Formats: sequence, C-alpha cells, structure tokens
Amino acid sequence: MLPRLLFAVAAGAVLSSCSSVYYSAMEKIGYEKRDLLIRAVKKARGEQKEAGEEFTDALTQLKKITGFKGGSLESAYDRFKAEYDDCEQQAAAVRAQVREVDQVAKDLFREWEREARQYESASLAADSRRKLADTRARFEQLSRSLHAAEDSMDPVLRQFRDQVLYLKHNLNAAAIGSLRGTADNIQAGIQRLLDQMNRSIAEADRFIQTLQ
Repeated sequence: MLPRLLFAVAAGAVLSSCSSVYYSAMEKIGYEKRDLLIRAVKKARGEQKEAGEEFTDALTQLKKITGFKGGSLESAYDRFKAEYDDCEQQAAAVRAQVREVDQVAKDLFREWEREARQYESASLAADSRRKLADTRARFEQLSRSLHAAEDSMDPVLRQFRDQVLYLKHNLNAAAIGSLRGTADNIQAGIQRLLDQMNRSIAEADRFIQTLQ
C-alpha cells in the first residue's frame, strides 16, 4: 500500500522542491532512481498509447458528424466535444509524464556522475563512466522520440479545436457539409501522430530493456 501511495504522488514530487524527500523515501523501501526511471518510462509509454486511442475516438465522432444522416446534431456535437476534451486531458497527461521522465533521468545521471568520482579503483570508475555515457546516449534518443510524439499532438488538437468552435456556432446541415473534407485532413494528421507514438513506444521498450 505504501509504495502505491508514494507512486501516486511521484510526478508532483519529482518536479517540485520535494524531490529529494521523495527519492529518499523510495530508496528506503528499495526503489533506486534507476527503478523510478524505468517506471516513469513505462508510464509515459502507457500514456502515449492511451492518447492515440483518445485521438482516434475523437476522429470517429467527428466523422459521424460530417457523415450525419439524421438524428440530433446537438447530441452528435456533444459527443465530439466530450472526445475532444478527453484528448486535451490526455495530451496534458502525456506532457506531464514526459517531463517526469526527463527529470528522473537528469537526477539519475547527476547522482551517477557524483558516485563515479567516489571510486578508489580507477578501472571501476572508468567502467562506471562508460556505462553512464552509454545509458545517457540511449536516453537522449528516447527523449527525442518522446518529445517528437508529444509535439505531434499539437497540430491535431488545434484542428479539433477549430472544429469544436466552428460547430458550436454553426450547428446546421450546411456547415456540416462544408467540413466533410476536413475529417480526411485530420485523419492524415492522426496517422502521423500514431506513427510517431509507435516509434516512441518502441524506443521506450528498447530503453527499458537496457536498464533491466
């Protein structure tokens, strides 16, 4: 129960001035920064998967509006607006988790550098520094991929936002007809987003394997 509670406040603690207290508490129950980085990367991977699903669901609802064949336009709009709101919330979760990953990695590497200077054995110190350099290089590759996936959400969110605002004030058949080509453009953007997220997820899998 205690580890679960500590993990629940991880993101806020890591990104605040309380990070040292959090790390100390986790170390006392057997979780080193390396373990916390693995967990943070896994969580980022999960948040990205969920984001991909949310964006796909929102597109599905938009297509239902642009292909509207009867029923309540207002209800269809409300469902699309709800899916868009979910996308915004999930995008925020992705951004927060990527920041946590970056911060935990930064703290881990800083600790690793400091401890590498404490060796009496020159050969062990050299080996530790080599492993640090290798791990940092792999992480930088992962970080670039995570941020690229994060950035790929913004163009789609802006397109969704435009549709929400337009439909809010123009909820009629003529307006719906004018938006039919828009869904295809958004679908292309979502496909790029999903492709980038899949690359990021694969990169996360490879990085996790190097730490376990």
